[in-house]
Amino acid sequence: MHYELYYWPNIQGRGEFVRLALEEAGADYSDMARLEGHGKGIEGIVQILENTKPGSPPFAPPFLKAGKLIIGQTANILQFLGLRLGLVPTANSKQIWAHQLQLTIADFVSEIHDVHHPIAGSLYYKDQKREARRKAVYFLKERVPKYLDYFERILISNTGKSPYTLGRRLSYVDLSLFQIIAGLRYAFPKKMKRLESSYLGLVMLHDKVASRPNIAAYLASERRIPFNEYGIFRHYPELDA
Repeated sequence: MHYELYYWPNIQGRGEFVRLALEEAGADYSDMARLEGHGKGIEGIVQILENTKPGSPPFAPPFLKAGKLIIGQTANILQFLGLRLGLVPTANSKQIWAHQLQLTIADFVSEIHDVHHPIAGSLYYKDQKREARRKAVYFLKERVPKYLDYFERILISNTGKSPYTLGRRLSYVDLSLFQIIAGLRYAFPKKMKRLESSYLGLVMLHDKVASRPNIAAYLASERRIPFNEYGIFRHYPELDA
């Protein structure tokens, strides 16, 4: 099947978690907003948001078009793709567990975004800079360790069995955790340098994912949008305590 991914063309954002899954699986897909022509680019996103039949429109990008289906929400898209791309075990209990972990990652992603936009997404960072600095203190002290402790504990429970979260094979959850570590390193390099010795399982997982042939090729290509100060992971030195 040919998949069409709709997400903003200049940021990694939440769409990157889907891109990583598609790239790892070698799936046939188009990143529609980065293409030109009728129904592509930002125009393609707007058309689907405004014209999808009543009762099933996506709320916002990212969303995936697979045949006649239009699937929204990152965790929901990955749940849909998991079995189809071989990125989740076939056991129903494992699929539920994977979805639960991905929803927890989604919570973490929202908190990461809210560090630099604690008041409103419609305001510029400079308009909420004071509040962001205060937010960052508590986020780095309390929330980052809470989430990383949780995922590290899951990996430690697999010690001697697998370097992955769900068993012997890589899953979309592992790809998402790779993106979390890569993004935190970009946004908070000083803090992560101090923390990483406490999360060797996650660091090892990040490195293992980065070295996989399809992911390595993707990271070296122009398809991988660089981190920047328009996405979820943003580096503002004053927030990196």
